[in-house]
Amino acid sequence: MTIRLTRRAALTGAAALPLAAAATLPAAAGSHAGKSAMPHARAFRLGEMSVTTLLDGSLPREGAQAIFGGGASDEEFAKVSAENFIPANMAQFYFTPTLVEVGGQKILFDTGLGQGGIARALAEAGVTPDQIDVVVLTHMHPDHIGGMMTDGAPTFANARYVTGRVEYDFWARMEAGNRVGDLVASNVTPLAEKMTFVEDGAEVVPGITALASFGHTPGHMSFHLDSAGERLVLAADLANHYVWSFAHPEWEVQFDMDKAAATAARRKVLGMLAADRVPMIGYHMPFPAAGYVETRGEGFRFVPVSYQMM
Repeated sequence: MTIRLTRRAALTGAAALPLAAAATLPAAAGSHAGKSAMPHARAFRLGEMSVTTLLDGSLPREGAQAIFGGGASDEEFAKVSAENFIPANMAQFYFTPTLVEVGGQKILFDTGLGQGGIARALAEAGVTPDQIDVVVLTHMHPDHIGGMMTDGAPTFANARYVTGRVEYDFWARMEAGNRVGDLVASNVTPLAEKMTFVEDGAEVVPGITALASFGHTPGHMSFHLDSAGERLVLAADLANHYVWSFAHPEWEVQFDMDKAAATAARRKVLGMLAADRVPMIGYHMPFPAAGYVETRGEGFRFVPVSYQMM
């Protein structure tokens, strides 16, 4: 799959992002006045792997149709929302990195917004940042690379790093003044010497392979986990909302830089997950962010986990 993006497209896409700097999260992510905060870590078993989702933060945002319903009529968007018991005018955003422990290594996928949420969630899982062996970046949007640095120093001081070559090369070429490019320059480029750049199908460690799902960004990667015959896909930002992006994969998402390629990637990967009955973890799915995919009409439905993979 080839994606051609102009500098203008990159600037436009970056302007739409839910930036770490602009997204001031509640002190207790997902909490409401007078109510207990939700947990920040949830562990699952996948064969010989331990997989823990980590809630970095959560916040509401208005204007849902403009973000997730590009190409949908007002009536269509309202209908799908009502059928799924959610308002059509707002969405709750979740930001969920994932920790995979296998073969004696702790592998962190994405680092959150950079507001301290990832350290809090890791602590709840009994892990400190200096215990992370590998940090994998699915792509370079700010809500995924914001936690790479803390007070100007690497958050994960003992880690090596893995990311997609296409993704890194695209953002590293950005001129100063591009919001994402500037954050890549400050948070990612200083660690490039410790970074392995991968292509589609490359192995991160035995049992974890890269799965190209370009479109959301030029080199967006999902990752396929396989352990003792059990499979799971870390879908990252393949689908940004658990209802609208599944029910209508063709509805354009404001954050997707190449809308057509993102739609094609959604249909391909979601179709595979549904056909093979493979669970997924989505970075922006409602916490704990894990679930299954089933076909429904011309689209799909996200089925959250209950007591599977315990």
